[in-house]
Amino acid sequence: MNKISKKQQLIDKAIELFSKHGYHGTGIDTILAQTGISKRTLYNHFASKEELIVAALNEYDGRFREWLETEVTSSGNSPQQRLESIFDVAEKWFLSRSFFGCMYITAVGEFTEDEVNIRKVCKRYKNRLRQYFKTLSIDAGAVDPDGLADEIALLFEGATVTAQVSKQPKLAAQTAKRVAKSLIQNQIKK
Repeated sequence: MNKISKKQQLIDKAIELFSKHGYHGTGIDTILAQTGISKRTLYNHFASKEELIVAALNEYDGRFREWLETEVTSSGNSPQQRLESIFDVAEKWFLSRSFFGCMYITAVGEFTEDEVNIRKVCKRYKNRLRQYFKTLSIDAGAVDPDGLADEIALLFEGATVTAQVSKQPKLAAQTAKRVAKSLIQNQIKK
């Protein structure tokens, strides 16, 4: 196996384990044992666990947002329907076997300001997600797309945490959808 594929294997396993068990709850030795990759090879690719965490968060960012955007695009014929479908797509995510909450919320909760790179990656992801909600709001003709994006982002975060903590993913998604639909309808001029 070449170095690129081993690096990707490390990132993939890190995403899986960090999302399930957290960052402090997942040791490098566990990642190595589950991938069969040596510590030397790991450190050829990543100088530290923090670098592996940053790489995993960056990789997951691209994957998740691509999945979200594809699902939302295919969920509605009009811009308003796509905007309203965000929480239907969120419900799919909440009900998936790979849902253990938000990796970025977990990271910010586990790492202090000293781990600036990790927190920067988390902030960048959240800003990109909000920007996507703003783009959908603009496309739908929202009167205040920035305000609507902020509201939807807040609902999305709240629904994600509620689905994780309460173990009631349908309730979390559908409640957020109901509130979002009302906010959207108030913003869209017919």
